[in-house]
Amino acid sequence: MPQILDGIRVRDEIKAELKPRIAALAAKSRAPGLAVVLVGNDPASQVYVRNKIKTCEDLGIRSESLRPPESVTTEELLAIIDTLNARDDMDGILVQVPLPPRVDAKRVLLAIDPAKDVDGFHPMNVGNLVAGLPGPRSCTPAGIMELLKRYGIPVAGKRAVVVGRSVNVGKPAAMLLLHENATVTICHSRTVDLAAVCREGEILVAALGRPAMITGEFIRPGAVVIDVGQTRVTDRALAARIFSRDRNDPDKMAAFDKRGFVWMGDVDPIDVVEKASAYTPVTGGVGPLTIAMLMTNTVAAAERRAGLC
Repeated sequence: MPQILDGIRVRDEIKAELKPRIAALAAKSRAPGLAVVLVGNDPASQVYVRNKIKTCEDLGIRSESLRPPESVTTEELLAIIDTLNARDDMDGILVQVPLPPRVDAKRVLLAIDPAKDVDGFHPMNVGNLVAGLPGPRSCTPAGIMELLKRYGIPVAGKRAVVVGRSVNVGKPAAMLLLHENATVTICHSRTVDLAAVCREGEILVAALGRPAMITGEFIRPGAVVIDVGQTRVTDRALAARIFSRDRNDPDKMAAFDKRGFVWMGDVDPIDVVEKASAYTPVTGGVGPLTIAMLMTNTVAAAERRAGLC
């Protein structure tokens, strides 16, 4: 059986390591501060923000949630960001995406002070990543690297394939793997013979947002498979195709029929068990680490501002 890479365990380790750093900041001046801006009433975004605020409370990070109405304009949101940039008690600013279509999301994200950009999305921080300079890293890719490191999975000299070229996950994940001396290939929708390219990967990172697309023919035997995807599948036919009784997982379909949905990653959950040497489950794999790395970025930003690093 392959090794399951437990993101919950690693998340808890990271949180335990952050607590004395937060205590040191509180003793020197004040606890770190994180402002979260959530526009409108998107249910998924509300869950994400609630989880982030709860984690702040657990760790002793001062959090503040700002809830502009769905009707907010770009200029009004920029004014909120300007105010947060100027506040000495806020070390990190996070604007929950997606934003309403009328809002110029690019202008809003660019307006965040790079020193307070705990998502690691600002072009200045992306440039720091490329150059190997200090600064906040995009949270999900940073979490992937922590998972590999804490499970003792070698990266240097390995062939790594990243499926997906998003600015938030695919590209920074590839860059972080490259910094750890992997030989990296980035795949996308125009990649010719995608399955064959994926099979070259001793480390395979799936971050394309298409449930169960990465089947056994994409996975090199013995590969380490990192599944970034997490899609709420409500199509019973799709769920049945993946978890049908002839694939020996009737419990999943029973759970689907009870709840009306099932969470699914980008990697076929049965094929990955048959082919990989280690893999991240969905749920409980990469997901818990995204918030853990957000907290890490917030604490590091506070330490830099306090002159502790």
